[in-house]
Amino acid sequence: MTNLVERGLASLGRLMAIFQARPDIDDRDVREPPLTAIRGEIEFRNLSFAYNGKPVLKDVTLRIPAGKTVAIVGATGAGKSTLASLIPRLYDSPDGTLFLDGVPIRQIPLATLRHAIGYVPQETFLFSETVAENIRFGKPEANGTEVERAAEISNILPDIHGFPSGFDTRVGERGLTLSGGQKQRTAISRAVIRDPRILILDDALSSVDTYTEEKILGHLSEVMAGRTTILISHRISTIRHADEVVVLDDGTIAERGTHAELLSRAGLYADLYQRQLIEEDLEKA
Repeated sequence: MTNLVERGLASLGRLMAIFQARPDIDDRDVREPPLTAIRGEIEFRNLSFAYNGKPVLKDVTLRIPAGKTVAIVGATGAGKSTLASLIPRLYDSPDGTLFLDGVPIRQIPLATLRHAIGYVPQETFLFSETVAENIRFGKPEANGTEVERAAEISNILPDIHGFPSGFDTRVGERGLTLSGGQKQRTAISRAVIRDPRILILDDALSSVDTYTEEKILGHLSEVMAGRTTILISHRISTIRHADEVVVLDDGTIAERGTHAELLSRAGLYADLYQRQLIEEDLEKA
C-alpha cells in the first residue's frame, strides 16, 4: 500500500505541474473596454521577430486596410508563414509592433481575436471524424446547408458526393483517407464556414491542380469581398488579382505593389513570375 501511495503521489505531482502551468499566450494584457467587434485592419509597425534568437522578420512595416486582399510571396524561409501566424497569436509579437483596428493585438481577448479569423495553415490537420464534423469544427452550430455551402466554396463538394457515405465518411487520423488536395479543401471549408472578418490562406492551394485552383479562387472571390484576406502562395496565379502583393526576402519587405506594378519593375517578383512561366512551358512540353 505504501508503494502504491508513493507512486500515486509522484504521478499526481506530474499531473498538477501540467494543470497549473500558465500558457505563454493568454489574456493577461487585455485592457478594458475590450475590442468586441473587429473590422479587420491589420498593421505591423517596425516588427522584428526571432525564433530562439535567430531573426526571422526584420523591421517589417505594413498596413493592410480592412476588407482588402494582400498577397505575400517570397522564397522558402523568407518569413511568410511567421508573419501570418502572428495575427492569430500562435506566437506573440513584441509589444507595440502589431495592431488590429488600431488596438495592440495583445489587448484583444483571445476568444474575440480568434473568433474573427479563419486560418488555413500549410500543414493541414484533420480529425479522425466525418467530413462534416471536420468542416463543422470551424462552427459547431452550423447546419447542413451551411456545411454544404462551405464545401461548395472550396470545391470539395463533388468529391464528397463520390465518397461511400458522403458527408458522413470518416477521414481517418489526420485525414489519412484523403488526398493532399482534398485535405486542403476540407480545411478551407472549415475556415470559410466561420464567416470570419480576417481570412488567412497559407499556401492553402499548393496540393491542387491549376484547374481546381481557378474554380476555388472563383468561389473564394465572393467570400473575400469585404473582408481582410491574406494570401500566401508560391504560385503567381493564386495571388495575381490581390489588391497588393508584398515580396519578402530574408525577413524584410523587398517589394510591394500590384501584380502589374511589380512586373514592370523587373525585380524579385518579376524573376519569380518568369521562372514559373518557364516551368509551366516545360510541363506542357
